Amino acid sequence: MVFLDIPKIKFADSGNFLLIAGPCVVENETMPLQIAERIQKICDTYKIPFIFKASYKKANRSRSDSFSGIGDEKALKVIRKVGETLTIPVITDVHTEKETEIAVEFVDILQIPAFLCRQTELLITAGKTGKPVNIKKGQFVSAGSMKFYNDLVIDFRNIPDMQKFDVPVIVDVTHSLQQPNQTSGITGGRPDLISTIARASIAAGADGIFLETHPNPAQARSDGANMLRLDLLESVVETLVRIRKAL
Repeated sequence: MVFLDIPKIKFADSGNFLLIAGPCVVENETMPLQIAERIQKICDTYKIPFIFKASYKKANRSRSDSFSGIGDEKALKVIRKVGETLTIPVITDVHTEKETEIAVEFVDILQIPAFLCRQTELLITAGKTGKPVNIKKGQFVSAGSMKFYNDLVIDFRNIPDMQKFDVPVIVDVTHSLQQPNQTSGITGGRPDLISTIARASIAAGADGIFLETHPNPAQARSDGANMLRLDLLESVVETLVRIRKAL
């Protein structure tokens, strides 16, 4: 499994699914480590390969006055500290070639946001860093998953189809349940369906799950409507492990 090539990854040969998880964005200097510690403990219990995720800034705000970050370098240092403290791989989003050149010094893996998956120069720059790159499939590219104006539909046929390219397929449960274009200017979501979509993804053969989690999503500075409450994570993960074993 390609997960073996990721620096500091644990349990890569366990046969379990990969979990990419963490808060949507770095909100302060202490919360990311607290969240990562809890996730790591769960993953150690169930022998799950784990990559900690947090955006160091949010570049795609619906409103100009929405929270976008605590400062680029400050947030990147927080993410790097999580990886160094817990000896786990860390990943963050990049939005431009310049950002890629900066972020690569702080993280183990680079992530390309869904709406930038067709930015050719960005992809090439990320690839040339030599770091693993997680490219999120845009909702607008084949096979499409956009429906109407403010909702998304998941087509689980995509999982085996994309696996034909000999790459691991990770289902982004959090953003699959987004409901953009709300009248409030803040993205909505269906967190009550996180477990449902995660279970279906593993049952369909997904190599991993991406989800965002927060101790108190109602107070989160970004994407709170989509995030799984941290104290619910272990229950979801335990069920996914049982499904994976059943396969």
